[in-house]
Amino acid sequence: QVQLVESGGGLVQAGGSLRLSCAASGRTFTNYFMGWFRQAPGKEREFVSAIRWSGGTTYYAESVRGRFAISRDTAVNTVWLQMNSLKPEDTAVYYCGARYSPIGVMRTRVDDWGYWGQGTQVTVSS
Repeated sequence: QVQLVESGGGLVQAGGSLRLSCAASGRTFTNYFMGWFRQAPGKEREFVSAIRWSGGTTYYAESVRGRFAISRDTAVNTVWLQMNSLKPEDTAVYYCGARYSPIGVMRTRVDDWGYWGQGTQVTVSS
């Protein structure tokens, strides 16, 4: 059973930074992508960033490219999302997700990700 536990959300002023953490357990994640999605009030959950567990290839939504950085440590099964130059429109609940793909195919649709954490709130004030 895959378990994902997020932490690190909070309230920050525009232009500030936050670092989200996702502790993963229950599997060997060799054939997985780990990612971050977010959901703002009244909106659908959307892709933010992902990383391939094996090899570390990274992926970003255009709205966060250059401001956010995803990383992982395979020794401690943890994924981080460093968020810099935060904007009020980054306000959302951020979810850690896991996608199993033994052939290494990356997808950004929510329905293509099988495991989710409980979410952590990020609020950016103007």
